[in-house]
Amino acid sequence: MNSQITKYAFLSGAIYFFFMAVAHFFSIKLPVLFVYYDVPFYAYQDKIISFSVCAYIALFYSASQFRPVALNAIIVLAVTVLGLSYVNISDDLASILQAGQSTLVYWLQTGAIACYVVLLCVLYIKDGGTMQENE
Repeated sequence: MNSQITKYAFLSGAIYFFFMAVAHFFSIKLPVLFVYYDVPFYAYQDKIISFSVCAYIALFYSASQFRPVALNAIIVLAVTVLGLSYVNISDDLASILQAGQSTLVYWLQTGAIACYVVLLCVLYIKDGGTMQENE
C-alpha cells in the first residue's frame, strides 16, 4: 500500500498533468507547463497533446490509489524523460531554434521531471516491494 506521502506525490503529478493539459488545450505557453514553450507550433498539435496528457492524469491518479499501478507510472515518466532528452539533443529541435538559442531551459524542465521520477522511485522503494492488499 502506498504511504500517504507517496499517495500525495502521485496525486501531485496528476494535478500537474491536468494543468499541463489545460495549458496545451488553450495554448497557454508557460515554461513549466510547456517544455518547448518558445518554439513554433501548430494549435492542433497542442490539442492532441492535451488529450494525450489525459492518460497521464488517469495513470498518476490510479498510481496514487493502487500500488500495483505506481511502478507503471514511474516507468512511463522515466521513458518520457528519455524522450525529452532525445528531443533536446535532436537536429529537429536545433533546426527550429534561432541562432545561438540555448536549450538550457528545456534541460532544466527535463531535469525537474527527472528529479520527480527519482522522488517517486525513492518513495516507492521506501514503501516496500509489493502491495499486501488491493484497495
